[in-house]
Amino acid sequence: MTTTIGIIGAGEVGSQIARAAVSVGYQVVIANSRGPETLAGLVAELGPAARAASAAQAAAAGDFAVVAVPLKVVNDMPVDELAGKIVLDTNNYMVWRDGNIPVLDSGEKTVHELRQEQLPTSKVAKAFTHIQAPRLLTAGRPAGAPDRLALSVSSDFPDAVALVTRLYDQFGFDTVDNSPLSESWRSGPGQPVWLRHAHQNRDELIVNLSKARRVIPG
Repeated sequence: MTTTIGIIGAGEVGSQIARAAVSVGYQVVIANSRGPETLAGLVAELGPAARAASAAQAAAAGDFAVVAVPLKVVNDMPVDELAGKIVLDTNNYMVWRDGNIPVLDSGEKTVHELRQEQLPTSKVAKAFTHIQAPRLLTAGRPAGAPDRLALSVSSDFPDAVALVTRLYDQFGFDTVDNSPLSESWRSGPGQPVWLRHAHQNRDELIVNLSKARRVIPG
């Protein structure tokens, strides 16, 4: 039976994940903040494996979900519809866009720990956060290829890590497990992993994760 991915967010990241997913046999139900009717062009491009819906409908339809929108301090994700599901969070905390969030600025929590708190009945995994979205369709290589690149995943749940690992492999990437979510800052904006984007193989990604340095404002 075909697996369905509910994708909340149809910007560059969400739409490219949808394209990659459809290309390897997934069904997708995709939502944005402006309403399903505004996604007619994207759905037509994606073909019969895709349909547009509201965020709650996409969350409910997915066997698992992708959240490709920034985190808000007051949760705006459909908690009930995502209950019991693995949720791949592609968000990076960007102060220039999101404003300052003190609990993140202080280092007390990571942005993905905060997302996990907002979705307490889901299993959050940080995924797809250090690749330029269009490269999902161009940079993938078969397993074992000498030029195969790697992406990181962070989660507090091993089954979420396993799902992301399978998805990365289907898209043509190796995986480095950077769990738990409390360590997810290592692949955040400004860190060596993020600055290299997806231009690193598995060994290089492991090294770059180890080089991360947390800077807490004084």
